[in-house]
Amino acid sequence: MTAVLISLIGPPASGKTTLAEALAAELSGKLIREDYAGNPFLAESYLGGGSARLPGQLYFLMSRVSQLWAGSWPGDGLFVSDYGFCQDRVYAKARLGNEDFALYDRVAACMETLVHPVDVLVCLDASTDTLLERIAARGRVHESAMTGEFLDGMRREYGRIASEARCPILAVDTEWTDPRDAGGLAQLASEIRAKL
Repeated sequence: MTAVLISLIGPPASGKTTLAEALAAELSGKLIREDYAGNPFLAESYLGGGSARLPGQLYFLMSRVSQLWAGSWPGDGLFVSDYGFCQDRVYAKARLGNEDFALYDRVAACMETLVHPVDVLVCLDASTDTLLERIAARGRVHESAMTGEFLDGMRREYGRIASEARCPILAVDTEWTDPRDAGGLAQLASEIRAKL
């Protein structure tokens, strides 16, 4: 038996990290965080010219492969990631030009075979207006360039991914569900256990 992987996906500010932290504690699992702070291309890829976008996406791709690499995946336990491997392609498709995306997609397709598959996918969402308010409130400089149109596209892509997923799915509307609420968290953890 191999360790279980629960991955959270959703647009920026939908509550992935907050819920992943809470779920990891509730399920006595280990947390895997997206390394956005370590990406040296991140701010420039959003705020500057397009030349940093491909390196920024490739950084995230390689970071995720190293974190989820099947060759070193533990034999037991439970892990909760605040991202899904599929998430990187959503950003790449939205942000890269055609030629850069074609190159990225070829690399990503090869890398996807190296990662541990998701056992349960938790899909978070909230209205675009709520996401914009949360983005403004947390004040990350690189996120200031995100528009309602960009977030609408993200939300559609995550909906498509959820509809095509080959693993159990749980949808969480963080517009109305607070991931820090003990009752709601316990209920979600119970639903995840049932899916496993």
